[in-house]
Amino acid sequence: MKYSEDVAKKLNNLLEKNYDSEEGYKMAAENVKSPELKEFFTQRAKERYDFGHELKSEIKSFGQDPEKGTSLKADIHRGWMDLKASLSSDNEEAVLEEAVRGEKAAVDEYNEVLKSEEIPPSTGNVLMKQRNSITDALNKLKSLEQWKD
Repeated sequence: MKYSEDVAKKLNNLLEKNYDSEEGYKMAAENVKSPELKEFFTQRAKERYDFGHELKSEIKSFGQDPEKGTSLKADIHRGWMDLKASLSSDNEEAVLEEAVRGEKAAVDEYNEVLKSEEIPPSTGNVLMKQRNSITDALNKLKSLEQWKD
């Protein structure tokens, strides 16, 4: 596989995860009653939308085509979030737990790509900015989750 194809493949995987996160956050916003949580989840969905556009630009800069759509795994995860939220006596706590789990996975995926020696510094800077923002959201989610306990 050529260098540009390999880098684009890694970025496309992150792009797909951002599509997944955007959809997950939209769903989370629909499943909570708290105006503060709705706003937080809505803002995170918008942020992931923006991340997607940044990643698409990076992928195109390597002469490759960005992927479209969410992953089957994420579609199943969102279905699980729906079920768990509907069965839980505390919807917001269940949604927060799933969001924390998703953000931990996202941080791990970004860290894995950032370890790659193939990622050029300019792309690495974009990825670090996104990863740091996801880490901030994760920390906020954890504090919200503790507040709910």
